[in-house]
Amino acid sequence: MVQTPIDSSIVSKAIANSGIENIGLASIRALLGLVAEIEKESGEKFIRMEMGIPGLSPPSVAIEAEIAALKKGVGALYPPFAGIPELKEAISRFVKLFINADIESNCCLPTVGGMQGCFMGMMVSGRRITGKDRVVFIDPGFPVNKLQAQVLGLKSDSFDVYSYRGEKLGEKLESYLKKGDVAAILYSNPNNPSWICFTDDELKTIGELCTRYDVIALEDLAYFGMDFRQDFGRPGEPYIPSVSQYTDNYILIISASKSFSMAGQRIGMSAISNKLYYSKGDGLETWFGSDQFGHSFTYGAMYTICSGVCHSTQVALTETLNAVCDGKFDYVSEIKEYGERANIMKKHFMDNGFYIVYDKDDDQPIADGFYFTAAYPGLKGTELVEELLYYGISAISLITTGSEKDEGIRVCVSLTGKDRFDDLEERLKQFHKDHQAGFRAGK
Repeated sequence: MVQTPIDSSIVSKAIANSGIENIGLASIRALLGLVAEIEKESGEKFIRMEMGIPGLSPPSVAIEAEIAALKKGVGALYPPFAGIPELKEAISRFVKLFINADIESNCCLPTVGGMQGCFMGMMVSGRRITGKDRVVFIDPGFPVNKLQAQVLGLKSDSFDVYSYRGEKLGEKLESYLKKGDVAAILYSNPNNPSWICFTDDELKTIGELCTRYDVIALEDLAYFGMDFRQDFGRPGEPYIPSVSQYTDNYILIISASKSFSMAGQRIGMSAISNKLYYSKGDGLETWFGSDQFGHSFTYGAMYTICSGVCHSTQVALTETLNAVCDGKFDYVSEIKEYGERANIMKKHFMDNGFYIVYDKDDDQPIADGFYFTAAYPGLKGTELVEELLYYGISAISLITTGSEKDEGIRVCVSLTGKDRFDDLEERLKQFHKDHQAGFRAGK
């Protein structure tokens, strides 16, 4: 009888009591609860890779600015729906210096994280033009985005981009757009979970198709500047690749959670192209009381959801962006640790029989970053998720992200500090040894 790092009886009992029919298809939150129960019963700490929680502390400039703002009494005041003027100016300056996008401050506003930016973007895009109520998701992607579209009553299509890189991307996208009912295309770049990064040619293809078919690109930049193969930490060139260079039909959705380690403050940014912000749509007034896109976004979507973002947190982000834009705070140097962790963790996986599923950006090796994907020969991704629980390792299966790969898991590096690398290596070594011998813990 093989002794796994976590007592197999505890894991099996927790799975049986969880009520989850297929552990490999469980949501992140459900898996989170299951692992917490196993840790409690076993007394063993897991290598936590299922949740994309940033693991670094917020910058001191943000902390000090928010404390100062609260002491001044902003906590007693409702913030403006569209954001405080200082933050709107800072966002406009930031996207100019780091993306080379000229966007008026009026067209920039804070959101409650990038997730709310995606939700509002779909809400308004999907009602802008009568008959255009479909979102195309370029997968793999963040599973909640599809739930958002479902809650909004929008139709959706999706495809796994792995087989459609480079020149193939245009033909695949156009097969959806030419039907005439697509309102928006949503994708993340760098991508969650695969960590692929679109090339400039691919972004040009997306942008030109958005212009041709009057579709809005919802560019989710949750991992802003985190393609560590280039240094995007200073203002000016190199600029972060963006669809904004190739179309006026776009919303840049930027999160402060990972790049600025402000996840707990729940703040992000939406920067809408000037042309789109002031454009009109025949379907908007019925829903939002105005036929102007930007007004509908701010005083329709934002007002009805949360009436604005936490006042003191807006001050914190303002000061952070100003420090970044002034060259006083190199945010990338603060978060490069994620790439360093990924490099080491990938090696531990690959040294023990695993392989990288999404392994290339066109013809380049994938970058080291916040996520990577891994698979083990002979196991489907859903099987691998359950099997790894017995070895004290938690992750989600790629199939839950819209991937067409039936093997593989998403590995998030954020909660695995260097102090856990030896534990990870030892557990993967035992996993490989046991499975080479034909052992299956979940059977």
